[in-house]
This record gives sequence, C-alpha cells and structure tokens, in this order.
Amino acid sequence: MLDDGELVPRIQEGDLDAFEILYHKYKDQLYRTALAITRDRGASEEILQDCFLRAHAHIDRVDGCSSLRPWLHRIIVNLSYNWAAKRRLRLISLEDVYDRVVMGPRNSPERAFEREELIQVLDAAIRCLSMPQRVVVVLFYLQGFSLAEIAQVLECPVGTVKSRLHNARKALRKRLICDSRVSSEAAYELLSL
Repeated sequence: MLDDGELVPRIQEGDLDAFEILYHKYKDQLYRTALAITRDRGASEEILQDCFLRAHAHIDRVDGCSSLRPWLHRIIVNLSYNWAAKRRLRLISLEDVYDRVVMGPRNSPERAFEREELIQVLDAAIRCLSMPQRVVVVLFYLQGFSLAEIAQVLECPVGTVKSRLHNARKALRKRLICDSRVSSEAAYELLSL
C-alpha cells in the first residue's frame, strides 16, 4: 500500500484511484471517531463522507507530509463538533474505550454482567464530560493518538490536551468511586489510567 507522501501528489494531480486508496486506508478509524463523538451511525456516515469531500477539496493545502491521519482526524473532529453543537448532544459510547482500558478477554457470565454494568456507568460518566474532554478521551483511548498528535488534530497546545485528559480522568474517577455498581477492582484499574 502506498504511503500518504506518495498518495498526496497523485491526488493533487487528479488521480481518483489514489484518493480511493486514501479513503479505504482511513475510513474505518475516522468513522469510529465520529461515531464515538456523535453516537449516531447515520450522522457518522454523513460526517465521514463530508470529511472526505472536504479533504478532496482542500488536498492542495497539504504539502509533502508523511501522514494525513492527524489532518483527516482534525476534519472529522470539527465536523463531529459541529453536528453535536447543532443537536446539543452530550453522548459517547465508551464500550470500545472500556475494552481497551480496563477489560481484557473475559468469558465468564459474571464478568460479562459486570462489564455491561460498568459500561453503563462509564457511559453515564462520559455524558457529563465537556465536549473537549470527550474528544480527547476518544482520540487518546479509542484511536491511540499521542498527546502531540491530539494537539495537532485539535490545533491547541499539548498542555491543553494534557489538562483536558487529566480533568476527564479525574471526573471519570470521581463518578466511578461514588457508584456502588462499580467493583473496587474495576475502579482501581480505572483509577490507574
């Protein structure tokens, strides 16, 4: 597969096949980011399409970069922000984040029940986060971005990203400690984020 540095000049010259390669390379992770922010599959699909329309329209602004991942995520995050602001939603699904942060593969029925209950608690806790905190949590835990990459996506200083992530973790911890449905083991694991 071609890297972004090879695709960009071809796309800038009008090569639609190169743009299709770019689309297939990033569509899944961009869709997951939009879905994690909006929690609406239909809206996420529309946002994804709009993201690639904007990327195609503005690809001439990109010059010789090694990865378009941060640039594309900046577009998808901004579009998701706009969608959420219009609907005034404060929703996010933490199931994927939860799977990556807390639970490994566990098969017992007790673990499955505990997992579902903790997902509900985390989902409620994440709804209380501000949109900037939610986006940082999604990019850090769900997409695996570094703090520097998140700063690039959000066009803000790394210190701001650290602050948002710290405050989001603090808010999540506080809610988990106060919720009797969360086992001490699960709370401890989340407290060590």
